[in-house]
Amino acid sequence: MDEKNGQRLYYRNNRIKQLRAFCFTAQAGSISRAAERLGLSQPSVSLQIQALEREMEITVFERRGPRITLTPDGKTLYELALPLVEGIDALPARFAARSQSLDSGRLDIAAGESSTLYLIPDLLKHFMAAYPGSPVKLHNLIGAEMLQALRHDEVDFAIGSMLDLPDDINYRPVYSFATSLITPPDHPLAQRSEITLEDLACEALILPPRHLTTWRLVNLVLQQHNIPYQVRLEVGGWEIMKAYVERGFGIGIASDICLTGRERLAVRPLPDVFPRRTYGVMWRSGKFLSPQARRFIEQMDPNFFTAGHEPPVDGSGEPQGNRVFVAANGRRPSPPADDTRNR
Repeated sequence: MDEKNGQRLYYRNNRIKQLRAFCFTAQAGSISRAAERLGLSQPSVSLQIQALEREMEITVFERRGPRITLTPDGKTLYELALPLVEGIDALPARFAARSQSLDSGRLDIAAGESSTLYLIPDLLKHFMAAYPGSPVKLHNLIGAEMLQALRHDEVDFAIGSMLDLPDDINYRPVYSFATSLITPPDHPLAQRSEITLEDLACEALILPPRHLTTWRLVNLVLQQHNIPYQVRLEVGGWEIMKAYVERGFGIGIASDICLTGRERLAVRPLPDVFPRRTYGVMWRSGKFLSPQARRFIEQMDPNFFTAGHEPPVDGSGEPQGNRVFVAANGRRPSPPADDTRNR
């Protein structure tokens, strides 16, 4: 058998690999990104897709600019193939779930600083009390590290908020938090019943580093409204920000997720042009969630897995309920520039 015929026979005898390569490429809109997720070379993924097209006598992709999109035949095949691929990929986890009890399975959760400090403690306390035999590991991750952990099943799911999620990662919001102005108790703005954008002009702002979402959001809102501002101090976390505001270094703009009411701070609501920030659950598309993972998530939202609880779909086919930012005033907010980090 010559090399070319042997290569064709190899790919014909590996239909599940062909379908997995096809589905991952459809999700990513890119052969190179699918190859990275599969741990294969780009030519290998291309050959698998070509073999699938040849054997089924169809074309599954067409190019539109830098992205590839599904043809009508490709959409039909994707709808049929995705449940098969997801079922095969979830088989080890499903088997493990059947062979272990809810009280004994390990739970791995990825989360950034905000979720770890402010969202998870009460949830974890109740979970560990209800399932004392189920060990839990918290992975403190952000950005690319979190995405890698989700893709490689190093964690069951992640809790947090992240912009520019790739197509192979699902996100469903559970909580939303407003953005507030925090000042020392004796600051002049602490006495204002209503804060305007003009009040922020030329004040000494304390913000997280500028590569993180909060700084980018503040920058976007103030620039859109032509408000001059100055960031006098960049700090690495909410607790540090609150401590420096308490000590009089300046005023801060912070998500309400970090405000407990025990701080020596004055807290004032900001105008509605600052959207609310959502936090929720992220998991790999097609991931089988273990009984432990499902029970933990149901503590966050008892209806999370209820039939018919999926977010509604808008005219573009994109779920409306998976926004990282939601408007505080009923209008759809403009998100900050794409950012794969979270705070």
